[in-house]
Amino acid sequence: MSTAAPFTSQNDPSRPGHVTLGLRPLEPGEVVAVARHGARVDVAPTAIAEVGRTRELIERLADDPNPHYGISTGFGALATTFIAPELRVQLQASLVRSHAAGTGPEIEREVVRALQLLRLQTLATGRTGVRPVVVETYAAMLNAGITPIVREYGSLGCSGDLAPLSHLALAATGEGTVRDASGTEVDARDALIASGITPLVLREKEGLALINGTDGMLGMLLLAIHDLEMLLTTADLAAAMSVESQLATDAVFAADLQALRPQLGQGDSAANLRRFLAESPIIASHRGAEDGRVQDAYSLRCSPQVHGAARDTVAHATLIASRELASAVDNPVVTVDGRVASNGNFHGAPVAYVLDFLAIAAADVASISERRTDRALDPARNRGLPPFLAHEVGVDSGLMIAQYAAAGIVSELKRLAVPASVDSIPSSAMQEDHVSMGWSAARKLRRAIDGLGRVLAIEVLTGARALELRAPLEPGRATGAVRDLVSTVSPGAGPDRFLSPEIEAVAELVLSGEIARTALQNSDVR
Repeated sequence: MSTAAPFTSQNDPSRPGHVTLGLRPLEPGEVVAVARHGARVDVAPTAIAEVGRTRELIERLADDPNPHYGISTGFGALATTFIAPELRVQLQASLVRSHAAGTGPEIEREVVRALQLLRLQTLATGRTGVRPVVVETYAAMLNAGITPIVREYGSLGCSGDLAPLSHLALAATGEGTVRDASGTEVDARDALIASGITPLVLREKEGLALINGTDGMLGMLLLAIHDLEMLLTTADLAAAMSVESQLATDAVFAADLQALRPQLGQGDSAANLRRFLAESPIIASHRGAEDGRVQDAYSLRCSPQVHGAARDTVAHATLIASRELASAVDNPVVTVDGRVASNGNFHGAPVAYVLDFLAIAAADVASISERRTDRALDPARNRGLPPFLAHEVGVDSGLMIAQYAAAGIVSELKRLAVPASVDSIPSSAMQEDHVSMGWSAARKLRRAIDGLGRVLAIEVLTGARALELRAPLEPGRATGAVRDLVSTVSPGAGPDRFLSPEIEAVAELVLSGEIARTALQNSDVR
């Protein structure tokens, strides 16, 4: 998605694209709706009331001659420095300006909107001590489609996603640059005023409250989970096309065999394969005693085991994400009984670990997909199909180099699977001497998901052409429907032609979820 893509909003609060904060933890789908689809937000009046109540406590502590961290002191390694009352507004502005130190390419609009939403959710809990106007301003910016420009590098994933969140806070004060609802880069103050939003002047504690959180890595985790759930269904479909077109057996996916190893994800993937291959004339054509094949290669036979392990990893990541969605991450935090307490809940380790786990899963699912593609192109293994599925062997190269592209992506995904979360590096004069690198884990996972989608697209493209070459035998309903969908953007078998646009078109069908939806709509999978 382009960082400059226009903002789209659903303006009717009664529609499903409307999310209310402060009543309960957000659901993952609500985060995707706001971040990716522009759903509107509001904050429950009860939440605003709680925010106001805790703010009163902060203001009493601000008047206390004894120092309180984040309220009347400096920050991080300067936590023992007392700040006089007349300098505290300057302190908050200085904190945000200095920490808005991101560099590198601009990150995607949907990531920034997830960042905005998740910080707003924490502010709305009343555990951070900000004024109600701060909560209202963040909600108004989201609804106006004002998206602060945030850079790729700057977060170590501890003390929160400091630099990315500081870019949001800076924009809320009317400094820095943003993209407006049309995607145009404009001055933050101009965008706020044009939308009827008064720029914030931050007071005690508010600077810290706006920048201490795991919101960036969590937002990217939730988007990744949403995409991976769809891509794993696509992987099952792609495997079904390969099994079918390579005249492999579906007997190994039988429910009683899968039940002997009751891994939940494996069972789900095997059920998908059974349903996607149901009543396939191609499968039926070689089923029975006359089929001399004893067993298929691992990349075909073990697809449910690999895809299922990835599904189980996504399930674990979803559990961690749901707990994080129920959290109020800040330091110091205002407790329910009214204490202002320093803590370490901003450390991103729980989120960073699962981001790395998912990158491993994405790499392995892509790896087995590429192996199935390679088998389909090899006349020694594809059971009677032409080399590289070429039209005129020796003259045409067919899909030879499409497999090269898949192999190159898989190689990169293996590099991206190297965990970021073990690569701690100290900062802030050794006060912050162990960090999570969760932001980095999330950034590489986004690239890995894109790569997985493209590898699966190449397998789907290959499977569609291979099924065409099996004519007059027909595939099953689900795989046949996907073959027909692919044919709308790729003419299929024939003399060599410019292949890149066809691969890109199929990749768009995969990454948009259209391949998965078509398969599900043409089977009994629900």
